[in-house]
Amino acid sequence: MGYPENPILVLVDVTPAGDAAPSTSALLGAASTIGSPIALVPGGAQSAVDAAAAAGAAVVLTAAVDDTQLIVPLVDALHTAYARVQPDAVLVSNSIVGRDVAGRLAVRTRGALSVDAIGVSRDDQGVVAHHSVYGGAYLVDSAPTYGAPIVTVRQGAVEARGEAVASPAVEELEVVGSGAAAATAGPVEAIEQESSRPELRGAARVVSGGRGLGSKEQFALVEQLADALGAAVGASRAAVDAGYIPYAHQVGQTGVSVSPQLYVALGISGAIQHRAGMQTAKTIVAINKDGEAPIFDIADFGIVGDVFTVVPQVIQALEARGK
Repeated sequence: MGYPENPILVLVDVTPAGDAAPSTSALLGAASTIGSPIALVPGGAQSAVDAAAAAGAAVVLTAAVDDTQLIVPLVDALHTAYARVQPDAVLVSNSIVGRDVAGRLAVRTRGALSVDAIGVSRDDQGVVAHHSVYGGAYLVDSAPTYGAPIVTVRQGAVEARGEAVASPAVEELEVVGSGAAAATAGPVEAIEQESSRPELRGAARVVSGGRGLGSKEQFALVEQLADALGAAVGASRAAVDAGYIPYAHQVGQTGVSVSPQLYVALGISGAIQHRAGMQTAKTIVAINKDGEAPIFDIADFGIVGDVFTVVPQVIQALEARGK
């Protein structure tokens, strides 16, 4: 099969059920801004192939993978696709699995690795990755001296979306196992949790609460505003350490990094550790009774006031407008 000019290879994150993860649209959208997206779908489930085409992949490669959550088989498949396509760049989601796969592929190909990019572009010399570093204090670019960069892209950071392809070219790859050392997977028990809220990583809207909420019971105010906005729930490290909410909701340098369209910070002082995980949000709204709180230094809109007075009024206004 012939491939289009300036091919950009994209590894589609898939769920244990084989469906394409929500990061697919942004990854292929980013690829479309710098070249021709070619998607690799491990497992080859039709739903994931369709999702890749809908996100802009004119060519979809499939590879038989027994378990799409095991790292080495994914690297074997991506390495095979890399050798076949000879891409200008490889884009992978900056997820736990994605980071591991990207690092191993970089070792195998001796390629340059750019981690946690918030965007990509192309200049006369090739593909450039853009990063937010040192707690969001600086924006920097990275590019390889030679070869195709392998880039992990922060979920939610890219707004670009590709045009849907009605009839993509689908090619099945024959992957030969590398025999590389790998962990052995034991029994796995799936724990299903139902939630009407979006997943924190990659959410378009996030409402986070800090120690200023005062207690686990009062932290419910964060959840109420999140539900009114159709947002995910986040928290500062101080709120997590205080036991207001589980660690999975922690936003910051030692938690989840998010880049939503809207980030609302309630009772969060804005320590550098927290800012590192949310400073690239498109619009930041802060509500804090301390007018000198560092969070106001990066907020697009700020309200100096008691969250327990301000937020109920915001919720009431949202409900009156029907969101």
